[in-house]
Amino acid sequence: MLSDFYDTVTVVERDKLPDGTFQRRGASQGHHLHQMLSRGAQHIVEFFPGLLDELEAAGAIILDSPDDPALFHLGAGDVVFCQSGRFTRSEGMVVFLASRPLLEGVIRRRVRTITNVTVIDGHDVAETLIDSNGRVMGARVVEHRTGQELALTADLLIDATGRSARIPAFLEANGYQRPPECRYTIGLTYSSQLFRLQPGALAERAVLDIPTLDRPEGAGLLAYENETAIATVIGFAGRKTPNDLPGLLDSLCKFLPDRVAAALRIGEPIGEVSTQRYPVSVWRRYDKLSRFPRGLLVMGDAVCGFNPVYGQGMTSAALQAAVLQRCLADGSDQLSLRFFRASAKRLSQMWWANRFFDFTIVPSDGWQSKPKKLTSRAMAKLYAAAATDVVITEAIFRQMHLVGQPMEFLRPSLLRRIVAGNRRRAGNE
Repeated sequence: MLSDFYDTVTVVERDKLPDGTFQRRGASQGHHLHQMLSRGAQHIVEFFPGLLDELEAAGAIILDSPDDPALFHLGAGDVVFCQSGRFTRSEGMVVFLASRPLLEGVIRRRVRTITNVTVIDGHDVAETLIDSNGRVMGARVVEHRTGQELALTADLLIDATGRSARIPAFLEANGYQRPPECRYTIGLTYSSQLFRLQPGALAERAVLDIPTLDRPEGAGLLAYENETAIATVIGFAGRKTPNDLPGLLDSLCKFLPDRVAAALRIGEPIGEVSTQRYPVSVWRRYDKLSRFPRGLLVMGDAVCGFNPVYGQGMTSAALQAAVLQRCLADGSDQLSLRFFRASAKRLSQMWWANRFFDFTIVPSDGWQSKPKKLTSRAMAKLYAAAATDVVITEAIFRQMHLVGQPMEFLRPSLLRRIVAGNRRRAGNE
């Protein structure tokens, strides 16, 4: 997208980038449950026309207008959402299932064909260069292997280095304020294993057992390319997850349907179990700053890190890229101010949805305990109704893919269905 607005674009990447599909050290989330949600995928296919065809040719699973709920085994605890009937609002949804290494490999191959884009891999940014007038002029980069330095000049420098971004410290060192931060603790731990399954062993394309306040643990599985699948066990509020294959399989058996767990047990593990911790979610509010260096932007996880369980990181980055595209189309004047404010509107919806769902899961004492129980009870009512109502199941599915309206569950028609579903459930007990 940047190549449409600038004569040259230089991408500085910490990792070495050989050709083909591989797991980057700098993309540790690629070892875990990972998906580009439909809302983000809609933008990615606009940036890279024909991407879905290339992914499908490489073995990725493409679900064109996914309308069969039987492909998605969703639930929470002892409640399994409705898998009969059809989704009726899936037209236009873009859903593909591919591992992070495959998606990166295909996009990287496309980027390397863009004539005015250069990729400098195996380098790190050692210093952001700024002049006395408060304009960022470029960066000093260093090659990891040799220590050789290179000075890059730029009209625009974008920090997309992830959660450990250095820009807050850079701002403070140069007389600017650090961005204020919104943060809250979730104490998340998750462990994952990639499997190669027997052909046809798995009918479902996605399986998710959602954690709840009474049981802040769960698991998920996504089918990937070429008969592979990733399985992840989740623990909130300090719950530990297994870091060995036997322990992981035992945990998966607690949360996943028997037939899915059986398919994993006879599958071939690829690599080792990977465990990661995510203690706190942070949103750096660059949109709240009154002063900011010209020629500098911050994007992706460097701005806002979401609970990785919800799989929104890549989608967030795609949304921010779409915002930047629109901002650049309107010129470069006050670019950072316009971009940060416009992207904050996009991030806000995701942030508060994350906060709400995490609030209903993470146990706590004190004044929060009663509100948590109330919201958790409301979510339990929603899940119970979804067990027998495909319309509610579809609404939840759309929310997961960020294509539903945030207040959709408060619509009178949907509230009536939730009440009716709980009455049916009570009558059957």
